[in-house]
Amino acid sequence: MRTRRETLKQGAAVAGLLAATGLFPRYASAAWNSNAFEAKTVADVMKAFGAGAPAASTAVTLTAPDIAENGAVVPMGVATTLTGVKHLLVLVEKNPSPLVAKFDVSDAVDANFLTRAKMGQSSDVYAVAITTDGKALFSKKEVKVTLGGCGG
Repeated sequence: MRTRRETLKQGAAVAGLLAATGLFPRYASAAWNSNAFEAKTVADVMKAFGAGAPAASTAVTLTAPDIAENGAVVPMGVATTLTGVKHLLVLVEKNPSPLVAKFDVSDAVDANFLTRAKMGQSSDVYAVAITTDGKALFSKKEVKVTLGGCGG
């Protein structure tokens, strides 16, 4: 019977070996698109994903409140009925980093996601579906953020 200390020591050794061989960090950051998350505009986010200018579509839906009383936790949902979608994105235009969330989609996944976003001010919010052939389709909604629920 092993003690907890021995188990932790052995786990740390395995993690150290994975990190030393370069396996652990490479897999952990393989899906990270730093250019997209560091982009300052919606157009730069689209460029980072290799997509052109998005076109409006009724097949992409965005659910968000008309007025968010607390900009720190604004609930949002994104969904699509399109086939061949590779990514679903949630973008807040006036945030310092517009890309709020990226969801990878495949045929095995129901393309319907919920998240919460931080919004510093009232802004247009976009739900963008990027297809496997590089097309970008979007839905947009203006979300007003009140300061402390007092209007804004």
